[in-house]
Amino acid sequence: MSASRGRKSKVMNHIVGLICASLMLFVFGNRIEAGSLPLDTIKLPPGFTITVYADNVPNARGMALGRDGTLFVGTKDKGDVYAVLDKDGDQRADEVLTIARGLNMPAGVAYQNGSLYVAAVDRLLRYDDIDTQLKHVPPPVVLTDRFPKDARHGWKFIAFGPDGKLYVPVGAPCNSCEPDPDRYALIGRLNPDGSGYEIIARGVRNTVGFDWDPTTHELWFTENGRDHLGDNQPPDELNHATKSDLHFGYPYCHGRTISDPEYGRKHACGEFAPPAAELGPHVAALGMRFYTGTMFPKEYRNQIFIAEHGSWNRSEKIGYRITFVSRDEQGRTRYSVFAEGWLQGQRAWGRPVDVLVMPDGALLVSDDSAGVIYRITSGEPS
Repeated sequence: MSASRGRKSKVMNHIVGLICASLMLFVFGNRIEAGSLPLDTIKLPPGFTITVYADNVPNARGMALGRDGTLFVGTKDKGDVYAVLDKDGDQRADEVLTIARGLNMPAGVAYQNGSLYVAAVDRLLRYDDIDTQLKHVPPPVVLTDRFPKDARHGWKFIAFGPDGKLYVPVGAPCNSCEPDPDRYALIGRLNPDGSGYEIIARGVRNTVGFDWDPTTHELWFTENGRDHLGDNQPPDELNHATKSDLHFGYPYCHGRTISDPEYGRKHACGEFAPPAAELGPHVAALGMRFYTGTMFPKEYRNQIFIAEHGSWNRSEKIGYRITFVSRDEQGRTRYSVFAEGWLQGQRAWGRPVDVLVMPDGALLVSDDSAGVIYRITSGEPS
């Protein structure tokens, strides 16, 4: 086969894949509207149960818990922000309010002291006294509009750290390139009023989930590896920032030892902070949280849950699941599957995005494909 015919074949395969994916979403979208989510396909460890906490949450992405149990949910493609209410406390949402519309990929939400913070690519917005104004939300305060406007990897997960500062990542505006290190491929933080911006981690291609160790208060984050190096490399990463201003390798090194074919000659992998754990290749590891509840058995306490959104350009799909990373006293990590079944063969009816530990110890999971929030519980508390 000639190189030209080979390229044409790859293009045709890509087009066919997109058509199949669109048809799949249409078919499963009808099932979801009919209220027939196939939850019986989800496999969990013994003693665990999954239910729908909230439906009719289109394109649900990042989650943050507000006062009185209000769950705030961002979106990426929809452009909306929701408030999910469980008014009677029966652990099932009664109402989903759209509190903001028409924003630019407002995937990330965070809550502090009565204010809701929303990341909309180049802008950070703050909605003050949000809990008392859910049905009549006033215009937001613009904390800053100085982040890059690039759409590629421009949507953001945001969260407040133990230091009271708002942590905001900026992804690389490409698959693999050498962007301005003071603008892209980093994690920054700033004060709640928008002042005091500083960069605390570099060489981060795209993180869409992070949390802090509840005992050491050190930052951990997921990172999506680059594309087009084959089905089985590089791995996505779980990284651990033991101090500020570490460099995590992008675009020179991927995983612990994979030198980038274009940029790797400039720096050796040993120059960078290695990942705490190598995750699956192209699994799209997004939201992650330390489990700080008491509902689940003791072995889950202070360990890490990760939402894997699923591969898009792998010949055989993987991901579409919740994984679990445990750590022993020596700091060694173990990576395993906790919940799977959203992917059936090569068809996915749902795509986990973010995870959130609720006050009662249940684990919420957002799904931007099915447009729902799940609730995972355990009947075996320690």
